Amino acid sequence: MVRLLKKIRGFTLIELLVVIAIIAILIGLLLPAVQKVREAAARMSCSNNLKQLGLAIHNYASTYDSQLPAASTDGFSSNGSGARYGAYEGGMLITLLPFIEQNNLFQAAIGPNGNNTDTWDAAVPGIAAGSNAVRQQTVKTYLCPSDFTITNGWSANQVGGWKASSYSYNDQMFGTIRPGNNTNSLVSQFNIGNIPDGTSNTIGFGEQYGACGSNGNLWAYPGIPWGWQWTTAIAVANNPWTGGVPNWNAVPQFQPTQALCDHGRAQSAHTGQILVGLMDGSVRGVNSSISAQTWLWALLPADGNVLPSNW
Repeated sequence: MVRLLKKIRGFTLIELLVVIAIIAILIGLLLPAVQKVREAAARMSCSNNLKQLGLAIHNYASTYDSQLPAASTDGFSSNGSGARYGAYEGGMLITLLPFIEQNNLFQAAIGPNGNNTDTWDAAVPGIAAGSNAVRQQTVKTYLCPSDFTITNGWSANQVGGWKASSYSYNDQMFGTIRPGNNTNSLVSQFNIGNIPDGTSNTIGFGEQYGACGSNGNLWAYPGIPWGWQWTTAIAVANNPWTGGVPNWNAVPQFQPTQALCDHGRAQSAHTGQILVGLMDGSVRGVNSSISAQTWLWALLPADGNVLPSNW
């Protein structure tokens, strides 16, 4: 007996193309949603990093009689109530290492006697020579996932030399020169309890690209006396070493390219927003609609102005 096989009907070419088109449309709809979720996660991670920096400032102040960390130490060692920094030379983000659970890296930087004059070049124990300098180490708390100018911790224009930071301190808050300091030290004239405009109205940290044009943000860099172009600082005005920085009080740049990035300003890779850490330890997003006047008032710790509604 001959069995008749039932003919199985397949897709026609037109039907197959229709199915492919539908899948392509669905993927096109899905990708923006995935990107939004990724950016939201990156922004949350970035916000948490700024929160950690804010807590580090407060923990430092609790340890050192309400004093604020120096923007640049350069051997400054006393605030009138005993040893404060040791005699090491280092920038703000070196000083904060013990307060973000990086004390081993801090100890390697300052040396056994706490007086290392080359903190950035100090060797970290247990790491092979050639890659063991402090400046070559990644500090995750200093990196924003949205900062596309940083790869594996390296600033895009400093690969092999210096690891980067996505965050900078407000020089108007921390870099004012207190009378009687060492010539090259930048120590705030305020402490955590006497900021005239209040801790909730003054920016402590803001975002900056790790690589900005031919300059950048190098977390282990010793500070402004060595060159503001590589220092982790925003709002750097006129001082004995800079001679005045263009655009220091200009509003942030929102999603600039690396080539068009201006290291004199803050900038962020987040869509239409830059994150800032305030001196009370809180974090907030500043929108691209902020005025230059409002931004300036938020940077200045003692201008006496009330921040308007676009803050």
